[in-house]
Amino acid sequence: MKFTRTAIPEVIICEPKVFGDHRGYFMESFKQEALNQFLGFSIQFHQDNESKSSKGVLRGLHYQTNGFEQTKLVRVVQGRVIDVAVDIRKGSPTFGQHVAIELSDENKKQLLVPKGFAHGFVVLSDSAVFSYKVDAPYSFENEKGIAYNDPNLNIDWKLDEGSLILSDKDTKNPNLENAVLADYNTNYYE
Repeated sequence: MKFTRTAIPEVIICEPKVFGDHRGYFMESFKQEALNQFLGFSIQFHQDNESKSSKGVLRGLHYQTNGFEQTKLVRVVQGRVIDVAVDIRKGSPTFGQHVAIELSDENKKQLLVPKGFAHGFVVLSDSAVFSYKVDAPYSFENEKGIAYNDPNLNIDWKLDEGSLILSDKDTKNPNLENAVLADYNTNYYE
């Protein structure tokens, strides 16, 4: 697997080696040892999640707080999405900046979204199956969100605003300046 740091170094693109022939393809979609070796510390994933969404569905920007922060390793099994990670760590040199990348069943790229980042995606294809690993359990009481259309974030979701489909909850998320934030000085991997 090839690992590439993005403009925000903690957000990492993971690209598996794909072996294809006339029958199809084979790849290792995840290898714990390789990821931990690249990072220099250990992340232990505890759960896999999967969602299916239609074109225009935007899920996010989500994160958790109070000891329930999650690292996510996200990928698309079928379809295409724009995937976004926003740095919400107060005091970080990249606070408020984001990484946006297209993930698809064709490019097979994955994105490692660390703790201290809000995450979201929008479906570009007719539908998409989105899969991700998390290293902490979901906590309803500690789930937070940031407005997907916060003008200070300036995220290009690649679709017209009128074609986006959001949950009622995601239409009510605050802008970054009014959100509960993470702390840059917290070491989430001790």
